[in-house]
Amino acid sequence: MSRIRDLADQGQSVWMDDIQRQMIWTGALYEMVHSQGVKGVTSNPSIFEKAIGSSRDYDPAIHHAVRTGASPLEVFETLAIDDIRFACDVLRPVYEETERADGFVSLEVSPHHAYDTEATVHEALRLWEDVGRENLMIKVPGTEEGLVAFEHLIGEGINVNVTLLFAVERYVEVAHAYVEGLEHFVDHGGDPSTVSSVASFFVSRIDNLVDARIDEKKKSADDEMKKKLDGLRGKVAIANAKQAYAEYEQIVKSERWQTLAEQGARPQRLLWASTSTKDPSYRDTLYVEELIGPDTVNTMPKATFDAFEDHGEVKKTLTEGLDDANATMNQLAEVGISMGSVTAQLEKEGVDKFSSSFDDLLATVAERRAASLVEHLPTMHTSVGDFEKTIEDRLKALDDDAFVRRMWRHDGTLFGETAKDHGVAEQYMGWLDIVATMEANVEHLVDLLEDLRDDGIRNVVVMGMGGSSLAPDVLRATFGQQDDSPTLYVLDSTVPAQVKTVAEAVKGGDTVYIIASKSGTTTEPLAFDAFFYDRVKDGEQFIAITDPGSKLERMAMERDFRAIYNGDPEVGGRYSALSPFGLVPAAAMGLDVADLLERARLMVGSCDASVPARANPGVRLGAVLGELAKAGRDKLTIVTSTSISTFGAWLEQLIAESTGKHGKGIIPIDGEALASPDTYGDDRVFAHLTVDGDDDEADTKKLEALQAAGHPVLRFVLDDTSDLVQEMFRWEIATATAGHVLGINPFDQPNVQESKNYTAELLEEQKKSGELAEVPGEVALGEHGGVKLFTDEANASTFGEVKDLASALASHLSRADAGDYVAINAYVEMNAANEARLQRLRHHVRDDKHVATTLGYGPRFLHSTGQLHKGGPNSGVFLMITSDDVEDLDVPGESFTFGVLKQAQQAGDFMALSKRERRLLRVHLGADVEGGLDILLDALGA
Repeated sequence: MSRIRDLADQGQSVWMDDIQRQMIWTGALYEMVHSQGVKGVTSNPSIFEKAIGSSRDYDPAIHHAVRTGASPLEVFETLAIDDIRFACDVLRPVYEETERADGFVSLEVSPHHAYDTEATVHEALRLWEDVGRENLMIKVPGTEEGLVAFEHLIGEGINVNVTLLFAVERYVEVAHAYVEGLEHFVDHGGDPSTVSSVASFFVSRIDNLVDARIDEKKKSADDEMKKKLDGLRGKVAIANAKQAYAEYEQIVKSERWQTLAEQGARPQRLLWASTSTKDPSYRDTLYVEELIGPDTVNTMPKATFDAFEDHGEVKKTLTEGLDDANATMNQLAEVGISMGSVTAQLEKEGVDKFSSSFDDLLATVAERRAASLVEHLPTMHTSVGDFEKTIEDRLKALDDDAFVRRMWRHDGTLFGETAKDHGVAEQYMGWLDIVATMEANVEHLVDLLEDLRDDGIRNVVVMGMGGSSLAPDVLRATFGQQDDSPTLYVLDSTVPAQVKTVAEAVKGGDTVYIIASKSGTTTEPLAFDAFFYDRVKDGEQFIAITDPGSKLERMAMERDFRAIYNGDPEVGGRYSALSPFGLVPAAAMGLDVADLLERARLMVGSCDASVPARANPGVRLGAVLGELAKAGRDKLTIVTSTSISTFGAWLEQLIAESTGKHGKGIIPIDGEALASPDTYGDDRVFAHLTVDGDDDEADTKKLEALQAAGHPVLRFVLDDTSDLVQEMFRWEIATATAGHVLGINPFDQPNVQESKNYTAELLEEQKKSGELAEVPGEVALGEHGGVKLFTDEANASTFGEVKDLASALASHLSRADAGDYVAINAYVEMNAANEARLQRLRHHVRDDKHVATTLGYGPRFLHSTGQLHKGGPNSGVFLMITSDDVEDLDVPGESFTFGVLKQAQQAGDFMALSKRERRLLRVHLGADVEGGLDILLDALGA
């Protein structure tokens, strides 16, 4: 005896509310279909999450999918589509035997599209095509937007299971939409007998909520009212379903439906969903036994299926007691419980629960994907101590707000507070898609290297500033000289000595100069171009990387440059590492850009729109950084192993320029050597990036001590140096997320322009008068030990009478309180001798004052930390170090030299800091930079 088969005699089909690969492989599903009378299968995110998360059956398929670079969503769809196809094939005989009435398997569109008609239609059509089985049913939600999508899909001849129906009124709308869709299909030549649909009407959830409202009302009810309320417990869901079925009976009797039926159309059957009882006081087969009737489906989870097969009672019940059902619904209204309110709440909760389940599913897949890619993805481990709950709460809030999906949709409203912020953000989010764009055009980069080799090019010089130069500089320093490839140089300083050093290294016609500027109007790259073009006067030795239509592009065309590579106008400079600004130099120096992009794509997939915040490595990192910064730990101390030591400079620019504005910001501390825990205040976070196999045991031990002392420590381990591209993308996602957490727009740089404007004004005056004017507001504090001191009017009073260099420095640095940082901004040549002295200086300050220190070389830092200095929190104490130039260089076609340009830039920086009322002291060393730095060190006692 099979009670399930007995239901078929009453005209009701049983579908199994479960699917997993093991059911198919072991023949369990086949047995249910052919021996127990199961006629269909439904799936949902919770079912797939349980199947994938609790089984190793999917591991081989996951492993295969991730090797192609598939994202978690793509991995899931690969697994789900395979399972659905297999199940469809098992049920195909039922489909044929019942002449398309049964034998269906349901696959749900993403519940994240529940309120988006267009996205629902698009995904449904794609899944229908990908599965490629006639007995597939696409599940779409019964929201207002889903209703429109449903009608469209029926009109396309797609089988649809409309889910999350609670209200009789909404069911009627669905039924009429089915008629409309079929009529459209027929009008366009379709055969309606080939289309099927069910309306999934949820049952037990109705009683769950109504019973909860009954319990709440009983708290203040009198005895008579309590009796009425108790009389409604466990009855409303069934009464609601019976009313829906009564509507179904009227619809199929209508003349309009009969016209379609005569042409072979199949009625849309009501499917009873959510049929397991949640209240243990109710009979476990309640929602099966009370809803037995013709032309219906009951979809059962395994426990309900087994219970009914064991002790269920089979008799026609659905059409019995309709008057009682109507009376129950009337009584519900009389006791003050609104059915409209109940069903509206359940629909919203249903979408939310399905969305949450889908996120749980994708998080599970993301974890399994990451485990499969363990040797191909950098690992991240975070130790955040007491901040763990705050961070987890933030991640939950991000998921509740659909942050990840909205960010990938380029939703500018996530960033900043004003309409202007939102508009700017929306314009500069193309970096999210840049890896796919570059992969589609990678052959052009491969060809570039071959062309350079064929022409005997031995040197390539990248000339840019900030985002246009720092990524190439990281690649140059990390990978070094490649076999049979040009040597890469990077010039991003207007200090004459720096320009001269590069110029002397690349004499001759075997050099190509890459001018990199997004806007095409940046002063420094244009000055570099003028200098080197004047030397070689051959456009064939030049390449431009710039946005379409820029001044630089026009100039490159006029001079017949060797090549022009266009950047994406929607990718800001500091987010451009994986765009032409980073990858053209990478190709030119001989790196395998196809491999770099393939690696980057793995991290893109790990962070993409399908991955919930809690499982998203970039978003999780951003939540950590943002919440720690809000808690006062805003000094991100970057520690890198030797093989990737320059990565910190790129990261410093990304974070500082993105987050340092509106008095907020994360202060990146790059290049500061680790010390003992008692050196640091409670404003630190330590990020350790290392490559597997690098010898950084000493740093590891110090970090362990810092972690033990309660400092947050973030650890990142790369498999090899090429995985830097993955970290670049991870940190871009993290920085954008941190910006959201901090409530700022991470894609603008409002204060960078201030310094540029001051510089332009000074140069314009120089052009008229022939010399730079004195810096407005600058106050001389005298010359002491061969070093000149300057500050502004607001700061001058804090120094009083300056007796000597030591007292002036001591007075200035004493202004650094706990939680502050000291910024050493040196407008000198970047070389080993200067670097060693400046590092001694910063570490002395850190150890003496127990504050964080930054070290930037001017004027290049103006395009990175310069934004933070002016727009970030007023926690910086600035020590500006300037010098005279032993030898100057002309900028052809301009009235100024490189030395004058540098002076104007440092003056503009000074003016901008002064305007922002920063604690500021300028130390002018004269022409002997090394000697002057030694004097400074002596005065400090360092």
